[in-house]
Amino acid sequence: MTLTLTLVRHGQTTLNARRHLQGACDSPLTRTGRAGVRVTAQHLADHRFDAVYSSPQGRAVQTAVEILKHHPDQRLRIDHDLRELSFGSYERLPERSLDAVQPWSELVPAMLAGGHPGVGGGESGADFMGRVRGVFGRIVAMHGPVADGGTPSGGAASDPHVLVVGHGLALGAFLWTLDPSGVVALPNASVSTVEVSDGAARVVASGTDVAGHGAVAARPVPAPLSTLSATAG
Repeated sequence: MTLTLTLVRHGQTTLNARRHLQGACDSPLTRTGRAGVRVTAQHLADHRFDAVYSSPQGRAVQTAVEILKHHPDQRLRIDHDLRELSFGSYERLPERSLDAVQPWSELVPAMLAGGHPGVGGGESGADFMGRVRGVFGRIVAMHGPVADGGTPSGGAASDPHVLVVGHGLALGAFLWTLDPSGVVALPNASVSTVEVSDGAARVVASGTDVAGHGAVAARPVPAPLSTLSATAG
């Protein structure tokens, strides 16, 4: 049995379009963002989902609700641990404000390694990576293959398919734990795919830009990421 995880980053928001930091804070989807989410929702319309999870943050919920219009048989499950990394006092400020203190190319690897204390009083790397690993571990345990080959506790008889709607850093961090060498920036409303089979997970596709949003609010992946150990932190 193979569990498929479809990971969708939320649509473009006002703060995304302005290139301002948006972690614990929130802002509404832009007109472009709403249109992009509808494109992604249509792209996923023919997929069968056995469960749908979302971050509790409004931009993710709005994205998930649009996708669920094509899957009225599914209810939305909110998991608090799918929320985005908090940037503390840097929330809502231009990205360059944080870059002046610590460049993105240094911040992200330190967060993924679990050793960063957090910026502006925000979430530490250890806490962030701990909850990312924890929430996806729970989802896989609920819906994925079980040791004796029986039906998973989530109820799907075979080859379950789960949708997870979240955020650029949180989803990217999970993908990095599976394949540090293959991490890419995740555009708004992009789709990534992970398969879990025989006790192993692999990244099938990462950051497919279904909505065509490109590099807006999808910051380049720092080069050192592939040299970090995914078991760190």
